[in-house]
Formats: sequence, structure tokens, C-alpha cells
Amino acid sequence: MHEFLKTAPFDIYELHLFHLVAEHRSFTKAAELAGLTQSAVTRQMQGIEESLGVALFERTTRSVHLTPAGRMLRAESGRLLGNVDQILRRIREEFNGARKEISVAVSRSVGLAYLPGFFHANLRRLPQLGYRVSSDTSEKILTALENNETDLGVVCPPTRLPGTLRVTHRFTDAFTIIAPTNAALDFDSASRRARLDWMNRQNWLLLADSGNTGRRLRAWMKRERIVVEPGMTLDNFDLIINLVALGMGVSCVPIRALALYARKRNIRRIAWPARFTRELVVVVRRNRDIPAHVDEFIQNVLF
Repeated sequence: MHEFLKTAPFDIYELHLFHLVAEHRSFTKAAELAGLTQSAVTRQMQGIEESLGVALFERTTRSVHLTPAGRMLRAESGRLLGNVDQILRRIREEFNGARKEISVAVSRSVGLAYLPGFFHANLRRLPQLGYRVSSDTSEKILTALENNETDLGVVCPPTRLPGTLRVTHRFTDAFTIIAPTNAALDFDSASRRARLDWMNRQNWLLLADSGNTGRRLRAWMKRERIVVEPGMTLDNFDLIINLVALGMGVSCVPIRALALYARKRNIRRIAWPARFTRELVVVVRRNRDIPAHVDEFIQNVLF
């Protein structure tokens, strides 16, 4: 142990600085966030590289990129930092009187109408807790869960979930096609054969295909022979619904997401023979010792 302390290439603080530089691809931004000068952060990173004997960054005049060694260090050490942060948080909550807090990460494709099911019962039954809510892609949320950076995630899962994670709740989410009211009247008056042509002539507003929902929705449309180039891609359904109501195009959205939209006269649901559905899940780490207040929160989640 003493030999390790003498020869360790970096400590936890320096590892945090490395992750800041890696995340923001900038020594300047990392220094700003850490409250240091750029030269100080640069010296810290050079010291790590010299101790390891490998380059972690490729530096240009405009950007910073990780080398293969840097990518490995970032991937393998993220969980370590998450575990340390989680331990310190637990100590503050259990022994220092800090308010207990739950970190919830919600996929950007999950609309506002779903949030009461996650929080309503908990706000009533666990009013003493604090809640830290973030929104990101499902892929990044799963990575954050693996790294112990968040307590639970609400996502549209990939085909195969990482072995370190487990599902606590499942919910089947049905979708419907929506259009501005005037355009929907044209669809209603068209013959069955003409309706597919109508679909393919519309300006489609679609969820970005960088996430699981967006990719699966496009695959479903292809099976239904609705083959279009989207006029606009967006990252959440609440915005899409509002744009459809403004007459900017048509879309396929979760039925539940329509519940919070007050001006329903501006949009109409389109009857289509087949229905697209996705699965939403609540995910936590499999082997983590879940604190009692987090476990109670999970049990109170309603879809």
C-alpha cells in the first residue's frame, strides 16, 4: 500500500479534473468550472501523462480530443468517481444531517404528462426528500446509471440492457398520428388508397433518430410504407405537438403526451390501421445497495 501511494500517477481530485477536460474537450472550460487557471489544469494533466507514460489527449489549436488511452481511462474510471460521490453523499445524508436527495434522469423523449406518475405520490408521501431531475438521451442516462451518477432513470431501453442494470417498472406507451385540424379533414375525405399518398405528401416533424424511440418510430413508418424525409427533427414530443398545432406539419406522438395540451381544437388524431408502441422502463443499478428512501421512491412510481 505504501509503495502504491508513492507511485500512484494521480489522485481522485486530478481524476475529476481529467474528466472535466474530457467532457468539455477544453482545458479552458475545465479550468473555469474547477476555479483554476488554464495553466494549472494543463500542468495537472501533463503530470498524469508523464506518470502513466502515455498521452491522454491530442491537442490542437482549436480542440482537445482523447487518445485511445484517454478514452479507456475515462470509460473505466467513471464508475469509480460515481462511487466516491455516492459514498460522500450517503455520509452527508446519514451522519451529517444533510437533506436526503434522489437523482432522477428522464429521457428527453418522455413528455411532461408522464412526470406526475413519477413524482405525485412521492411528493405527498415523502415530502422531506429533495429531488434532482435531469433530462438526457437514454444512452447517456444508462451510462450515468452504470457510473453511479444518478439513482434511477426513465428511458426507452435498448434491445439488450447492460448486465449491471435492472428494470423495476415497465409501461407500454401507445402512439397516434396527429395533424392540424384542416389537414386532418383532407385525410378524412380521402379514399383508403389515397390516404397513404396523403401521408407521404405531408411535412413530417419527427423525433431525432439518435435515440431508441426515434429509430424505432422510423422503422415502424417504413413498415407502414410511410417513407418521408422529415421536414424538421426535434428532441421532445411536447415541442412537436405545439408545432403541429401551429400548422407546421404532422407527426406521430405518444397519446399520453396530448393530455397536457390545452388547445386540442387545433389538432386532430389520424386513424391509421396499425399503431406504433414503445416500452418505457424505470432502471436502477443491479448490484447497488439502494438506500431505503430511494427504494421507497421507486415503489411509489405510477405509470
